[in-house]
Amino acid sequence: MNIFRKKLALAALVFGGIAASNAQEVQSNQSLFNEFLDHNGNEFRTATGKPGEDYWQNETDYKIEATLDDQAHTITGKLTLEYTNNSPQELDFIWMHLEQNRFTQDSRGTLTTPISGNRYNGDVDGGYTITNLEANVKRSSSSKHIITDTRMQVFFDEPIPANGGEATVSMNFTYKIPVKGMDRMGRLETENGTIYALAQWFPRAAVLDDIEGWNIEPYLGAGEFYLDYGDYDFKITAPYNHIVVASGALQNEKDVLSATLRDRMEKAKNSDETVMLVKADELDDMSLRAKQSGTLTWHFKMENTRDVAFASSKAFIWDAAKINLPSGKKALAQSVYPIESDGQGAWARSTEYTKHSIENNSEMWFEYPYPVAVNVAADIGGMEYPGLSFCSWKSTGAGLWGVTDHEFGHNWFPMIVGTNERRYAWMDEGFNTFINHYSSNKFNNGEYPSNLNQTRNAIGWYTNPNREGIDTYPDVTNLRNLGMIAYAKPAQGLFMLREYILGPERFDNAFKSYIKTWAYKHPQPRDFFNHMENVAGENLAWFFKGWFYGTGNIDLAVNSVRQYQGNYVISLSNNGDIPMPVKMQVTFADDTTQMVELPVEIWQRGNDWNYLLETDKQVAKVTLDPNKMLPDVNFSNDSWPVAQYQN
Repeated sequence: MNIFRKKLALAALVFGGIAASNAQEVQSNQSLFNEFLDHNGNEFRTATGKPGEDYWQNETDYKIEATLDDQAHTITGKLTLEYTNNSPQELDFIWMHLEQNRFTQDSRGTLTTPISGNRYNGDVDGGYTITNLEANVKRSSSSKHIITDTRMQVFFDEPIPANGGEATVSMNFTYKIPVKGMDRMGRLETENGTIYALAQWFPRAAVLDDIEGWNIEPYLGAGEFYLDYGDYDFKITAPYNHIVVASGALQNEKDVLSATLRDRMEKAKNSDETVMLVKADELDDMSLRAKQSGTLTWHFKMENTRDVAFASSKAFIWDAAKINLPSGKKALAQSVYPIESDGQGAWARSTEYTKHSIENNSEMWFEYPYPVAVNVAADIGGMEYPGLSFCSWKSTGAGLWGVTDHEFGHNWFPMIVGTNERRYAWMDEGFNTFINHYSSNKFNNGEYPSNLNQTRNAIGWYTNPNREGIDTYPDVTNLRNLGMIAYAKPAQGLFMLREYILGPERFDNAFKSYIKTWAYKHPQPRDFFNHMENVAGENLAWFFKGWFYGTGNIDLAVNSVRQYQGNYVISLSNNGDIPMPVKMQVTFADDTTQMVELPVEIWQRGNDWNYLLETDKQVAKVTLDPNKMLPDVNFSNDSWPVAQYQN
């Protein structure tokens, strides 16, 4: 039989099968493949997912001097913000975040917390006192401001000029440090003293961008942060017997560290093994302190960062080790923790974990840009800031590895790639959960392996009628769904994109290009989608639309396997809402196997497809997705045993 007659006969077979069933309707799935986001570029953001020639973002440079009072548990400080308006419009005012105002009885966050409470419970006896506010543009000065919950509008007598105009805002601030700081900051009482974990600890400028204008969502709970970049010069005055660690490089070691500590620090900077700076039996050894009474002022600097945090305590064991970066540069991994957290099964390995996490992500994705990576044991489940993380003081073993790797992974998302966490938690938590998968599998030859690839473990959630879409804003999300839609589902989406749809080489090329392109900038979801499509060279609208927007599921099926003229016709269907490429393993009677891969375009014209397998062997079994990479919601139709189709 010639090729034409063979294809004609095959068409008759297929058509006859469809007609006989009388259940299939010819349809078009073109709507699934159409682009769903605006690809029209403009001068700010291009259709290729890159910043446009007129892309802009404002700059925020801070100088802060703050004092920690460990008797009254307060922070008192003075802030000077140098604000640069790079936008194309002059500004009569700026907005600032006052997140400590969340900790008041009548804050919006308090009033929207369920009676039963949740993870984001917080104290209600705090809040800012702001004094001596002065807003200057050129020679004009204003003190006018309006505080509304966790936001403050600061007005200028003369507008900040567009395209590089500058303003200065200064103020004094004070507040009581909460014990319970919404699992992001706070105080922990230990045997040897209080651990102060300080974040959202000063008034911070809100972001003005070309998408939303001013981003002024209040600080409620689940939604995190969105901040501009700048240089930070900050000084923390604490009791003489405290150790202070912070984002950024310590500027005055000689003023705050004894000669012994400086020697140990120098050793740590050149050691791949953890070096003890302050040992468990040295917590009361005041000879390691630079003073024997009063206070010490610790001076830190950090460049091109969106935030800084710090911790202070007299209860800290302190250790450190060198971080090796791909360019040959070095950074310093550090850990501070109380004696209750000590031990090789616990925080004594924290610096080892921190070092690996930073080195692996630097090698695989983008080099770590900060001088330090500090892990702080606190009464916080896990929270990240540039160059510093707070992790639970109770964490041990795999739990401590997991939270350490996750929080330091956040230095890539959203610290380097500055996404809007308050709106798009999935671009923060999901992307980070994805890179954690590879870091975990690599650490110590898989000592703590990731289970992200076990996508089918979550089928119960994927079929739950109360599930929500990834695009749901975090403050609106049912907290029962937050772990899936912010963390697991977007991470599994990237995993499928890398391991199943594009392959590691094409994915890595596009993903690393995305990170490099948007480092220290503010990408939106469409920038990510557009960039991945353009660099990978693939229309992925069918996947992005189905997976990241809505609650549809994947369900590929093998319907039948029929012999035809010495070959086989394998009938497939897409029973789900999201089309996917087909990867199927054919097992023959002689136990040999063959992988067959079909492109996603087979579903463009409808939900049924027939594949002609040309072989002179007897087919014994056909299995879809043999490596189980897809969270296919119906296991029962994923394979076709010979016993079912011989009868």
